[in-house]
Amino acid sequence: MAVIVALGAFLMTLAGGWTAQRVTDRRHLVLGLAGGLMLGVVGLDLLPEALHAAGDEVFGVPLALLLFVAGFLVAHVVERVLAVRRASHGARNGARTPEVGLTAAAAMVGHSLADGVALGAAFQVGGGMGVAVALAVITHDFADGFNTYTLTSLYGNDRRKAVTMLFADALAPVVGAASTLLFTLPEETLGAYLGFFGGVLLYLAAAEILPEAHHEHPALSTLMCTVGGVAGIWLVVGLAE
Repeated sequence: MAVIVALGAFLMTLAGGWTAQRVTDRRHLVLGLAGGLMLGVVGLDLLPEALHAAGDEVFGVPLALLLFVAGFLVAHVVERVLAVRRASHGARNGARTPEVGLTAAAAMVGHSLADGVALGAAFQVGGGMGVAVALAVITHDFADGFNTYTLTSLYGNDRRKAVTMLFADALAPVVGAASTLLFTLPEETLGAYLGFFGGVLLYLAAAEILPEAHHEHPALSTLMCTVGGVAGIWLVVGLAE
């Protein structure tokens, strides 16, 4: 059952990527929406789940929050190192680094893989839990597909690479759900991963996606897309509960 539900997530992810691809003539709106979706996923979904699952504290601070900050810093350091490397090879100042886009998309694939594992584990617990997690996974995988395609293409990668990463992200929950037939991921490990991944996503949303969205089109419509993205994730989280 978990694998069958994951196939629904596969289709929803592709639908999100297709939507991001088709509205390139409103790029600022796409980026504004993507930033809002990412902010909503981090603040309303990933971080609360990470705090619940990874309950240990390290020197008075929850482990999930430490990894959240670590993820933010790692994303910042990786982007700066790649940017300096490109500059040393003659790239113009301010040029996008395609490696950052591919790395960010790979992180989205890893997140979708964890979604599939969580889905399989939920069905192992019971049907009711499985249905609740399935609703959350399928609905927010649209945002995952949307963000995966947007992140890959934003940093200068061609359409072929963006589509490749989109299909990898779509397949990831199916692979993750199938893997639970062989093993179960410990809750603490999953919580630690979600905290770290949340920090990475927040950096990309706050330092890259949203500034780019408002760079050439500081319009109210862009801002409303961002707010709408956050509200959409809030609705998904509420329905899943």
